[in-house]
Amino acid sequence: LPHDAPRAEIERLSPRGFILSGGPSSVYDAGAPSLPPYLRAPSVPVLGVCYGMQLLAHELGGVVRPAGRREYGPATISVCDDSNLFRALPSSLNVWMSHGDSIEQLPAGFTALAQSPNTPFAAMSDPARRFYGVQFHPEVTHTEHGLDILRRFVLEVCQCAPDWSPENIIQESVALVRALVGDGRVLCALSGGVDSAVTATLAAHAVGERLTCVFVDHGLLRAGEADEAMALFTNHLDLNVVRVNAAERFLARLDGVVEPERKRKIIGEEFIRVFEDEAARRGPFAFLAQGTLYPDVIESAGPGKKDAARIKSHHNVGGLPERMDFKLVEPLKRLFKDEVRAIGRALGLPERWVNRQPFPGPGLAVRIIGPVTRAALDTLRAADAIVRAEVEAAGAERALWQYFAVLTPVQTVGVMGDHRTYANLIAVRAVTSEDGMTAQWAALPHDLLGRISARIVNEVPGVNRVVYDITSKPPSTIEWE
Repeated sequence: LPHDAPRAEIERLSPRGFILSGGPSSVYDAGAPSLPPYLRAPSVPVLGVCYGMQLLAHELGGVVRPAGRREYGPATISVCDDSNLFRALPSSLNVWMSHGDSIEQLPAGFTALAQSPNTPFAAMSDPARRFYGVQFHPEVTHTEHGLDILRRFVLEVCQCAPDWSPENIIQESVALVRALVGDGRVLCALSGGVDSAVTATLAAHAVGERLTCVFVDHGLLRAGEADEAMALFTNHLDLNVVRVNAAERFLARLDGVVEPERKRKIIGEEFIRVFEDEAARRGPFAFLAQGTLYPDVIESAGPGKKDAARIKSHHNVGGLPERMDFKLVEPLKRLFKDEVRAIGRALGLPERWVNRQPFPGPGLAVRIIGPVTRAALDTLRAADAIVRAEVEAAGAERALWQYFAVLTPVQTVGVMGDHRTYANLIAVRAVTSEDGMTAQWAALPHDLLGRISARIVNEVPGVNRVVYDITSKPPSTIEWE
């Protein structure tokens, strides 16, 4: 919920505690999120994370200043008080920082729980008033024992019960879809990934034969992907699935477009127009179901995220047109990928499908840096197929979140067959992650990288150089666009 949600809306939820999240603002920025008045003397515990901790310090009488040296990335903290959040944890932890301001002086009543060489107050608490804060991000996989810290707060300080389960979410989601749709008909956007497959399965449980799924081949898929997806649908989902070949219309809309946000918005709008055409042909359909996840909402600065920075407009959130003929059905909108995969297993989806690497809705359009052309798509498909084949032949895919090729606009000088070449540079990207919100570049074996490079240069026309991306998220994103 946003920081300025009406108090009555908050109270209806009967909160057991509050977590104030990180964000892009400084506490001194005009219009920066402020501390709700009812949290100055709360009746339940409060945990501030990054900006949330700085906000607590600033508004409760402490001093926040621009840091002498900003911290973006890994840092080591020393625990100086292990009485609550850090109980039974190591005295030194590797954590993930992402901040430009730091707390210079704690408010009255607070004590320091941890520090780093660059941050004198890396964590703080006022147990009497049940205020807690951490300057780092415990929610990301880069932070050691981050989940343990969150468990301490949620289960011990707030005394919540750990009763989340895939089965509970399935029951709640089916009931919500049924209540939203009533006796209406639902069109479901089916991409071949686990998110849309879980969405379609939940919708089918809710509305039965009033569901029609549409798979759009927009011409931006990987080699053989459309046929593979349809085979998965046929063999594993008892659903009515319609395949629409729309490559020509998507490529026409993308002609000459270079800017990544424009690509995403064009593709998002064109998806909706295809669904509207199918609804007119097969309808009527008042509802469109899609596999939107919470990271899509966060990175798109979607509804309820007006104080978040827009990282990229996901086609199914920020890429949606202002005018469309559907009401959206998004049962996964508050979930992360690891949670959706757990639900997929509970629904009986095959493990190969559940663990399928994520593929962006805009497809290869956001892996071509520059204009999207048939020639560029052919080059990238060939390179990407080699990356996937070699990674999978080496058995390395099980440890990876995503692995793919990117076609860059950079051309470099090379020599082939004693002739000078001036050809394209392909970048290879492979990362590990739990939920896609943060990611670490994967240290693939050098011999595997060597095979990928040799095959791409020898087998893909117009490419004479391959580089490997060794940047984590943050500061980069997983996709290049």
